[in-house]
Amino acid sequence: MNHPKHKEKVIYTCPMHPEVQLEQKGICSKCGMRLVAEKKKQASYTDHQEHKTLEKHKGHSPEMFLYRFIVVAILTVPIILYSELAELVLRWEAPQFPGVDYVILLLGSIIFFYGGGVFILGAYRELRAKLPGMMTLISMAISAAYLFSVYTIFAKVTGLFWELATLIAVMLLGHWLEMKAVRGAQGALQELAKLLPDTAEVLSGKKIVTISLNKLQEDDLVLVKPGAKIPADGIVAEGYSEVNESIVTGESKLIKKKKGDEVIAGTINIDGSLTVKVTKIGEKTFLAGVMRLVAEAQASKSRLQILSDKAAFLLTIIAVLTGGMTLLTWLLLGKGTAFALTRLVAVLVIACPHALGLAVPLVASISTRMAANNGFLVKQRLALEAARTIDTVLFDKTGTLTKGEFGIDTIVTTQKWKESEVLLLAASVNKHSEHSIAKAIVQDAEKKNITLKKVTGFKRIPGKGVQATIGKAVIKIGSETLLKDIIIRPAEAFTRKVHMLSAQGKTVVYVISGKNLAGAVALADVIREESREAVKLLQECGIKVAMVTGDSEDVASWVAKELSMDEYFARVLPEKKSEKVQILQQKGRKVAMVGDGVNDAPALMQADLGIAIGAGTNVAIESAGIILVRNDPRDIPKIIHLSQMTYSKMIQNLFWATGYNIIALPLAAGVLTSKGIILQPALAAVFMSASTVIVAVNALLLRKKKM
Repeated sequence: MNHPKHKEKVIYTCPMHPEVQLEQKGICSKCGMRLVAEKKKQASYTDHQEHKTLEKHKGHSPEMFLYRFIVVAILTVPIILYSELAELVLRWEAPQFPGVDYVILLLGSIIFFYGGGVFILGAYRELRAKLPGMMTLISMAISAAYLFSVYTIFAKVTGLFWELATLIAVMLLGHWLEMKAVRGAQGALQELAKLLPDTAEVLSGKKIVTISLNKLQEDDLVLVKPGAKIPADGIVAEGYSEVNESIVTGESKLIKKKKGDEVIAGTINIDGSLTVKVTKIGEKTFLAGVMRLVAEAQASKSRLQILSDKAAFLLTIIAVLTGGMTLLTWLLLGKGTAFALTRLVAVLVIACPHALGLAVPLVASISTRMAANNGFLVKQRLALEAARTIDTVLFDKTGTLTKGEFGIDTIVTTQKWKESEVLLLAASVNKHSEHSIAKAIVQDAEKKNITLKKVTGFKRIPGKGVQATIGKAVIKIGSETLLKDIIIRPAEAFTRKVHMLSAQGKTVVYVISGKNLAGAVALADVIREESREAVKLLQECGIKVAMVTGDSEDVASWVAKELSMDEYFARVLPEKKSEKVQILQQKGRKVAMVGDGVNDAPALMQADLGIAIGAGTNVAIESAGIILVRNDPRDIPKIIHLSQMTYSKMIQNLFWATGYNIIALPLAAGVLTSKGIILQPALAAVFMSASTVIVAVNALLLRKKKM
């Protein structure tokens, strides 16, 4: 029986850490090196589980480099003692014995294959992927030093064994320090994965069964005890508690949860027990979506990263050419093969582009995680990079600046009535209506703890409103037509107030008791309180704020005035919103569009930066580069601030990554040899590793910045 062939797919792996495998380009989460592509058979789920088990036994951990460094350092001691270095520095000559050269050869070979083997394997993977880089240069350097030294043993001339041994020792120590620093600056996905518990307590009849998370199914009833993490997205079926949703909102404020409320995987139940009906598992959960977006962001590249990648590749080419020219020049000048090769090794080591390759990705990785911790998700790094240049933010009104639902704005009363009495009558009658305006009135009464009266004879008045009887009075709620039917003429002051509210685009309903007018309730799309603060913060940053809406001129004008907007566009058809973005762009502005609906997608795509409200549609989210998880427009100034801080750190890192090369590369080539200044390979390795550590630590400092 023929087995079906496994499909081949491209995976990206680290030259140094082959256990790190991703399905998209990126950098290694352990050492920060650029991942290289290689083909691999499409693995089954079982294969994947086996791979995860085997992965734990891979030897390429930071500790492995430390262990190898210790072994190499011990073996390096006798090599140095029997080298000319000991004679020059210590003024001491080690006792000679027959075969000492072969002992040094043996020790040097162990150091080369055991200590340098990881670099050679890394170079092989880089070259196989046709992406020569750091590992390639290091391997060329140590291979040249080793092969020449082997030759010198038999040619009876001075070799480079002590240079080789110290170089490999420093490279192993440097890589261990780099990995420790990089690990602190990486791991956003690993941290997100840790938010989920390993097991879930499922109610099975009257029993509670503990199962692993991957066996959880939709519609399972899960018991979440106080202090436990919620294992999957779901709805509270029973219980009352407060939940810490800081992974979603970025704030530590506890959210009350009762029967019927939604809960999110990874959030923490604080004080009461909850029984949760699972509605989403695995890839469908909110947290999985966050992880997917973070992975996409880490795989995507900013313009600066693309530039640094090109520069790193170019530096590799320059190093090889400069090294070759250095070798040839010193040979022609008659300095000897050993001296020329030492200069070659130093050039190749000092020019390793590791720091340059890390300069931007590390900062981007940290900023991506900072964004997620502060309530917004960076889907594309180019979007975060673009945010620092934004000078105009264009908001869609409904669902973004406003809640997208009716709320009571004002209650106008006649002389004999109080606001609470008018609201009581309106809510009591509307309790039996399904209309959105009726629901808004009832909700407002409930928020104010008003006990509604019992009504009888409820009925609709087609095209006009509703009516019902409370006690002996017939109460009618509806439009201005009802007033005309009953021939009620309100006082001039009352009429003037109502007309002013109507001119602002608010919906007005009248409350009539018998044949007397009790008052009027004006409703409007409720402006978010946080919108006012967001507009103010943006304007304080020197950014203009605009609004686009399909509503009437009156409504748009009122909202714009309430929020102190710089400009607005009213009566804009859904398909025309992108044109308003273009109008602003034609004035030379850099525009960020903020929206939440399907009709916002073209405008989000047209803008220099698209920002989607997290509760909005999938189409809007897919069209945006940044997503506001908690629907809070106050996060937009944070986006711009984070973008500015990120860019600043990237520039600093590029300086640290390239600046030392300008000075060190000529020294490594030996331009100041005549003045007695020579950069030895081991010292070159120290400089190279130091620059990488500086870049990683500088990236980590971004965490301490306030948003």
